[in-house]
Amino acid sequence: MARRNVLIIGAAGRDFHNFNTFFRDNPDYRVVAFTATQIPDIDGRKYPPELAGANIYPDGIPVYEQNDLGKLIRELNVQDCFFSYSDVAYAKVMSLASVVQAAGANFMLLGPGETMLRSTKPLISVTATRTGCGKSQTSRKVVELLTQMGLKVVAIRHPMPYGDLNAQKVQRFAEIADLKKHKCTIEEMEEYEPHIVRGNVIYAGVDYEAILRAAENDPNGCDVILWDGGNNDMSFYQSDLSIVVADPHRAGAEGAYYPSEVNVRLADVVVINKIDTSGPEQIQEVRNNIARINPKAVIVEAASPVRVEDPDLIRGKRILAVEDGPTLTHGEMKIGAAIVAAQKLGASEIVDPRPWLTGRLEETFRIYPNIGTLLPAMGYGDEQVKDLEKTINKVDCDAVIVGTPIDLRRVVKIKKPSTRVYYDLEEIGEPKLTGILGEFVKKHLPGRG
Repeated sequence: MARRNVLIIGAAGRDFHNFNTFFRDNPDYRVVAFTATQIPDIDGRKYPPELAGANIYPDGIPVYEQNDLGKLIRELNVQDCFFSYSDVAYAKVMSLASVVQAAGANFMLLGPGETMLRSTKPLISVTATRTGCGKSQTSRKVVELLTQMGLKVVAIRHPMPYGDLNAQKVQRFAEIADLKKHKCTIEEMEEYEPHIVRGNVIYAGVDYEAILRAAENDPNGCDVILWDGGNNDMSFYQSDLSIVVADPHRAGAEGAYYPSEVNVRLADVVVINKIDTSGPEQIQEVRNNIARINPKAVIVEAASPVRVEDPDLIRGKRILAVEDGPTLTHGEMKIGAAIVAAQKLGASEIVDPRPWLTGRLEETFRIYPNIGTLLPAMGYGDEQVKDLEKTINKVDCDAVIVGTPIDLRRVVKIKKPSTRVYYDLEEIGEPKLTGILGEFVKKHLPGRG
């Protein structure tokens, strides 16, 4: 029986995982191409034969721009298109389905049963309803609490494979030097560095079966695996405890984005974050939606208080706010930690960076015109990092507030007075994650904790 021609619609993450878990050794399908979006300069690459299976894919699998989807379906005689990325509004998903079907192919989705791997260790997943909900700080809080119980936790991060895919098959980060060793982008450093500086080990890469087995057998020991999710994607692993973070600033997303609603339906716990900066109506809307979608989920309320390195650089000053890039772009957030700090500490003006944009940052603002008067710390490659540095130093301001999860000043030379904003998860009221994790340990690691 002839293999069916498949095109995987992705963004360099979930698409590769779906290939590895479902298609790589599947005799019924031949993947003729990937398409890519969201990530700059990802098209024109190949998923290498060493990872794809050289016997079936001796030349690897090409990656094309998603804009050419309809043409590719016709030219490559594609029969099935599998949608394989996240943080997408339902309307956009179905619009893409219309493009696929109009070109003559089937539009399909793979579910958890086909793509979630099982760990030999107890596993906790932290996912979210949108990019920028505070998932990473929640993950750090979970690691901190489990570590206090005497457990060794190894984190595995959702993929961000923007470089040499063969070299990125399995990556282990245990010290800051590993970031340079693995040639990390700013986006990767923002996720890995906060774990490293706290003494945690974190894995990432491309082949998440191989990554999981390496993490389970980490040389420092492993009692619990933590899946630190990305965007609002589903976990790549079966969870023994599923924690999902929701953001009242984008109330309604939990039932209007893919796969936000899937995550909420799978959740054991939903953390409603940022209640300190959200209105009561927004918080109640999220509560109502969770009750409708998954009434069995335990709800934890939390805040994201900011700490500022040098408040005097903000009070009464004209400041440039630099925020986490993906949160502002496909995450569609209008504020971040730097903006919150500027407003709380009385900055005289939040300077609009758009008159000084340089190079690839102009393209970013064209693609995402609603970013507003703040600067996303885009750094997917050397060119973007250079453009970010030039833009920051050109902006007419008194000081720069760095609201990114890493100290951007270590990567970008900022020639102006600058201060950094930190933010962590602060639980409000009961229940708390401490008690929830205590019950998890009793069930899965009796006698520990």
